Amino acid sequence: MEEMIHRSDPQPPNLGGSREFDEIRPYEPEEMKQAFNDLLNDRQFQLILKGFVPWLPKSLRNGLLKLAFTGVKTPLDFQLRFMKPIVWYIIRKHTDGCTFDDRDLKGVDPQKTGRYTFVSNHRDIVLDSAFLDVMLVANGYPTTVEIGIGDNLLIYPWIKRLVRMNKAFTVRRGLSPKEMLRSSQLMSRYIHYAVTQKQENIWIAQREGRAKDSNDRTQDSVLKMLAMGAPDELKNPADRLRELNIVPLTISYEFDPCDYLKAQEFQEKRDIPGFKKSRQDDLDNMKTGIFGYKGRVMYHCAAPVNTWIDELAELPKTEFFTALAQRMDKDIHRGYQLFPCNYIALDELEGSAAHATHYTADDKTRFETYLAGQLAKISIPNKDEAFLRDCMLKMYANPAVNQMKVKK
Repeated sequence: MEEMIHRSDPQPPNLGGSREFDEIRPYEPEEMKQAFNDLLNDRQFQLILKGFVPWLPKSLRNGLLKLAFTGVKTPLDFQLRFMKPIVWYIIRKHTDGCTFDDRDLKGVDPQKTGRYTFVSNHRDIVLDSAFLDVMLVANGYPTTVEIGIGDNLLIYPWIKRLVRMNKAFTVRRGLSPKEMLRSSQLMSRYIHYAVTQKQENIWIAQREGRAKDSNDRTQDSVLKMLAMGAPDELKNPADRLRELNIVPLTISYEFDPCDYLKAQEFQEKRDIPGFKKSRQDDLDNMKTGIFGYKGRVMYHCAAPVNTWIDELAELPKTEFFTALAQRMDKDIHRGYQLFPCNYIALDELEGSAAHATHYTADDKTRFETYLAGQLAKISIPNKDEAFLRDCMLKMYANPAVNQMKVKK
């Protein structure tokens, strides 16, 4: 087992051209067949497959997968052949529908020929970008997104191979300040290369990790990282970001299946000095996020930053990134789809009925039943029900609070 955990992914073949990004990039077309064969030969991956179809012998499982892989030449082919049906199944089975509002993109680029860097709030480790992929395809866009995924989640070789086949590039975590600078510079150069040379869209979260309380704020450091990789001759930070064609993207989930896990983490951090999530915690969050009930899901694209970034171009560098983050946050907050549960949570926290016109008695009963069920899933020492409930209410209230501030 230890060997399987720590064994590194095989080095890619020499494909010619720039090798600068080999340590972080997704697989290239020439590598896909070997990566697929390596995946099938991975013992842990075979155990996963066996769990889904225990009645099929290994030879037949592999044979069927190889047959299905016929004609798959690129990561996009892999997504369309294997991942798209899975994601649509998750939408049908575990949501009440997923919608995509790109009106502000169509107004800028009606032919949809451009490539975008989607910078969004972050709700689910796996599905935020996966849902975006199928929404883009369903709405006629020519390709999906490449995504940044933290190497803390790539805990087994088969996971690393699978995400690299699925257009993921690696974001390194837990580095020293010097290593972090080098890693950020490399990742930024790769993002610029992907958008301008590979003609790929990018999805990246507005901050490192999910906002556990749903109080979504863009980190200046993310925007500074994106600017690093621009050509050296571009000195103005606005100029350095233009070629990425950044789009603020809002993701709204009616219900967050990981809400109770996030609340539990809040209490553990409160009660246990130096508490850190384990690898198993990350896996539990991934599994719960994928298979848990999410209600309605909504994606909203704001107008690209390029349509207004010139307004900030003359600001000093020390002020530019903060102003840009704040402007993007307003677009993200304005784009929330608010549901009855958001208003109910806000009224409960405020001890009022100020927003009661946005929900019915049945809505409130449903949400109270939902909260009770989620809280019952938490099993930790010294379980603080009042604190945990308050944490969960804030998760659902904060999108409403932030949108109301923008719309005042």
